[in-house]
Amino acid sequence: MRVLGIMGSPRIKGNTDLLLDEALKGAQSQGAEVEKITVDKLKISPCREYYGCLRDGNCIIRDDMDGIYPKLLNADGVIVASPMFFYGLTSQLKALIDRCQALWARKYILKQNPPGSGRKGAFIAVGATKGRKLFDGSILTVKYFFQAIGIEYTEELLVRGVDKKGEIREHPTALKDAFELGKSLAQR
Repeated sequence: MRVLGIMGSPRIKGNTDLLLDEALKGAQSQGAEVEKITVDKLKISPCREYYGCLRDGNCIIRDDMDGIYPKLLNADGVIVASPMFFYGLTSQLKALIDRCQALWARKYILKQNPPGSGRKGAFIAVGATKGRKLFDGSILTVKYFFQAIGIEYTEELLVRGVDKKGEIREHPTALKDAFELGKSLAQR
């Protein structure tokens, strides 16, 4: 079992990063091999709608996404983690997701099925506000992203009212909940 963690926050060792680390520890506790990608450290251009992917399922832009595509396709589980920026995912993470138009084209235009079945995904999100619809748009984006890459959305951890760096440590259950999310995701 391989679990890929995608850290969408630009703030290293912040709340999102701490939660993702706990989730990956939970997956490891079940014997999973884990890898974490910190999107902010990568050079990923936004989708330019060149539509080369419609011909053969490959993006014509050459950058760090070249190394991300195989990781997405070979993972048995994927955890996407992001803070909320204006009720949405970070732009760094959104660029990665948008560039998966190539994988969407493989599935829906070229009729190629993603590898494996039973692949699962989870979403971890942290927001400073307590708005009722804080996570709604991001959940939809992550669900459609997972669908395009052949991952079933099975778990989520959504934490409201947390903003200051490291403040998640003061939350009564969030770190434990993240560990349990990773543990559950790694169980077949």
